[in-house]
Amino acid sequence: MALPPDTDKPARPSVLAPFSVRSFRFQWPADLAASWAFEMETIILGWYVLTETRSVLMFTLFASLQHLGTLLAPMFGVMGDRAGHRRVLVAMRTVYATLALTLMTLAYNGLLTPTFVLAIAGVMGLVRPSDIGMRNALVGATMPSEKLMGAMSIQRTTQDTAKIAGALTGAGLVALLSIGAAYTVVASLYILSATLTFKGTSPGAAQRRAAMTTAAARASPLADLRAGMAYVWNTPLLLASMSLAFLLNCTAFPMMHALMAVMAKNIYHTDQTGLGYLVAIGGFGALMSSVLMSRIGHTVRPARMVIIFSAGWLLSLMCFVNTTHPAMGIPFLLLAGLSQGLSQISMATMLIRNCDEKFRGRIMGIRMLAIYGNIPGLLLAGWLIQRIDYPLTGTLYGATALILIVALTARWRTQLWQRDAAANKR
Repeated sequence: MALPPDTDKPARPSVLAPFSVRSFRFQWPADLAASWAFEMETIILGWYVLTETRSVLMFTLFASLQHLGTLLAPMFGVMGDRAGHRRVLVAMRTVYATLALTLMTLAYNGLLTPTFVLAIAGVMGLVRPSDIGMRNALVGATMPSEKLMGAMSIQRTTQDTAKIAGALTGAGLVALLSIGAAYTVVASLYILSATLTFKGTSPGAAQRRAAMTTAAARASPLADLRAGMAYVWNTPLLLASMSLAFLLNCTAFPMMHALMAVMAKNIYHTDQTGLGYLVAIGGFGALMSSVLMSRIGHTVRPARMVIIFSAGWLLSLMCFVNTTHPAMGIPFLLLAGLSQGLSQISMATMLIRNCDEKFRGRIMGIRMLAIYGNIPGLLLAGWLIQRIDYPLTGTLYGATALILIVALTARWRTQLWQRDAAANKR
């Protein structure tokens, strides 16, 4: 007699399961369009400023303006929690489109100058740093828990593909077309992103927003922000996650991004084309992680994944900075990109799953503040590289970060490593 099938065993979710949620079917292409536009815009405007001014200082000023609004990210989170994450995201992307259309019009009429570019970049920089936090909060608000890891993995592909193809497309448009024509493409992507984000509104969302707004009106925005900060400080898992995020931004992110130019020029003795290939390889590794997590994300324990692959990211970078030829370094850089993606997808999922729904926007906004860890990390690295060279600096950064990760895991072992911890729920 045949035994009945095991009905208690959970079915493996489909890779495309998140697209069964109407909101996500609109959000994913909207995020993809925005991410591609971000990368294209950075290439187009950065090249314009550098060419027109012939000043590295002006170029670095433009690059710095891109992160001007990071400090405002928690307040965008407050607005998302009060008015609805989608509503805030639509408003943000409408601002992007308006600024892009303004710049496009100036370019077509021959009125564009570096001063206008820097002014527009400054306004954009007030809003753009909060985009990733808002889109993650929106996924968390609309996606069932069992589909969240897969959704975050698929959503991450919007950033990873943009780092590879978006940047290359932007460079190609500048070479082939005028800046006005190139910016027409950027503006069109922003308009498409805002439209799709708005179209993703679910039935009944207006009533839910009204209820949230009524409840939020009882407190001021600053009181909401203080409540969010207190919530993080008094929740061990959230405090541990923010501490780890800051540590990685101090150590791993500078080596993976800003200091890659030092590796390309001083160690590999290559040009900008070689640097572009290195950046693309790291982005391809991150894209691999997104694809992998979309298939196996339902089987992993998020907090353990964060710890293990944060350590793997640092070890890969330590090996990478001690190579002397690109052919030797590429495998380690690919592993670094893969480990980075696996750790960051797991961290975002862990934060969204384990925070109170009413604080979700603020939590993702506060998470963005960890980006400021890049500043001391880069400044210290620049000072050390002049004295002990880049490979030794990278090794020192990696070793120090690994020790601190072990200490951090030991300090919050119950929340981060324990098998039955809420943060390790599959």
